[in-house]
Amino acid sequence: MRYRQVGLTTLLGVSLLACAYTWARQDVQSVPTHRFFHVQLGANETQPMSGRLLLFAEDAKTAKSQSKDGAVKEVDIDDLDPAQVTIAGQDVYRIAPGQVIDIDADKLAFPKSWSSLPAGDYVVQAVLDVHRNYNYLGRGAGDVVSDVTTMHLPTNDIPTLTLNTTVPVEDPWKVPDSAPPGARESVAAVQKNSQPVDFVSPSLSAFWGRPIHMRARVVLPPGYDASSNKHYPTVYYTHGFGGTLDRMVRVYAYVNDAMAKGQMPPMIWVFLDESSATGTHEFADSVNNGPWGQALTTELIPYLESHYRMDADVNGRFLNGHSSGGWATLWMQTRYPKIFGGTWSTSPDPSDFHDFTGPNLYAPGANVYRKPDGTPWPLVRDKGKVLVTFQQYAQMERVLGPYGGQMASFDWVFSPRGEDGRPEQMFNRDTGDVDPVVVTYWRDHYDIAYRLENNWPTLKPDLDGKIHLYVGTADTFYLDGAAHRLKAVLDGLHAHSDIRFIPGRTHFDLYKVDDDRLAMLKQISWDMYAVARPDSKLKPSMNQTH
Repeated sequence: MRYRQVGLTTLLGVSLLACAYTWARQDVQSVPTHRFFHVQLGANETQPMSGRLLLFAEDAKTAKSQSKDGAVKEVDIDDLDPAQVTIAGQDVYRIAPGQVIDIDADKLAFPKSWSSLPAGDYVVQAVLDVHRNYNYLGRGAGDVVSDVTTMHLPTNDIPTLTLNTTVPVEDPWKVPDSAPPGARESVAAVQKNSQPVDFVSPSLSAFWGRPIHMRARVVLPPGYDASSNKHYPTVYYTHGFGGTLDRMVRVYAYVNDAMAKGQMPPMIWVFLDESSATGTHEFADSVNNGPWGQALTTELIPYLESHYRMDADVNGRFLNGHSSGGWATLWMQTRYPKIFGGTWSTSPDPSDFHDFTGPNLYAPGANVYRKPDGTPWPLVRDKGKVLVTFQQYAQMERVLGPYGGQMASFDWVFSPRGEDGRPEQMFNRDTGDVDPVVVTYWRDHYDIAYRLENNWPTLKPDLDGKIHLYVGTADTFYLDGAAHRLKAVLDGLHAHSDIRFIPGRTHFDLYKVDDDRLAMLKQISWDMYAVARPDSKLKPSMNQTH
């Protein structure tokens, strides 16, 4: 649904009529005044633009105290402190160069309306999110931003912000000057020793009615020779929420370096992109996103195995992913146990919806904003301190846009399709109330623990012993709770699994050992290799980091 743009003069006219009526009737309370801004598209742009128009405001003193030189270069959300920045958002269509539009900063705002901001000095910035992907990537190439302006609010004037700077495209392979020694050489090496994959999926293209590309990056082992008969085990790795292929360059380089030094065994690594316009599609077949699991297992993997020297059998295909990628790889292993030889899923999104980062979605009268005692459900923690509540995160996401956010992404993967063609929401964004009908659909189709518990006799011959899951006991998003429940289900089935809870580790330092932030990858790779090559005498190099 498009927002109708209302001229400011019309709104002011309504306000004047309301004021005149108030003078005539002293017993009628005045209507609260909304805060408006003029936003202009810079004349340097060459054509009309559309997108999500966002306004950001932060207390000027706070913002300047947090910058190195006191100069605020941008005003943006802070995922770990969402109440610090006030946001307003609305969609705009075909704003022409030089054209001025009006945005009501109270109509859709977070954490509160702009008219309720305490009087004071603020730094303010406008952003036109042309790809409507702010919820997933933040501001990026092609977005148009205004200068940061310091202003006193409230003001009797209507401030004007001009969108005058287009965010440039960044080279993902460019190594910043602040990078540690050797990083430039590592990135250059993996850029040479890896290959991009751009595959048009027939099944996904049929679903969407247009070409849908599946993208990946293949990192080859040392000495790989396409003309030889030597084959290699393959690891399918996928990222978490907010990830893209461009954001995984550091991991490519790490794996390439470790294999070259003998710290990891020689395998082919396929880094899969699970990002989409709707968030992460999780490689799950979905009535909203399309048949991503089918496309991966029946189209992309056969294509790759016909082009690379891969083992091409169940004991030579492995899965590894973190966070949303952890859920995706856990799902793929349990959904396609005859195809994959094991998953090493780390900090996966909830695998048992009895604990969806805390809330039990199956409880009568379930609410993801409030616990039964009325206190807020937390969503983000650090060192035992709650940083963000579920309600804050969900309502901030709503202002940033209807697509690509974490909560919306869950709906696009798990929910049935509504009458309007969009996925039905699992919970009400205003109240937090859970829709039990939608949750039943989620359970029947995507609750991994439920699937295992109800299908274990059929799954056991191909799945037993293939589930490996690691999560920190202090996981930032409380994902250890669902992992405990999954373990209890597997233990109750007398299944063989390897589920580990790493003491004190969070979502972001789970892989770290000493100074090596990705060290767990090394151990995981050797565990995989032992399945693929049980008789191999190859061992980790002595210079391996723990």
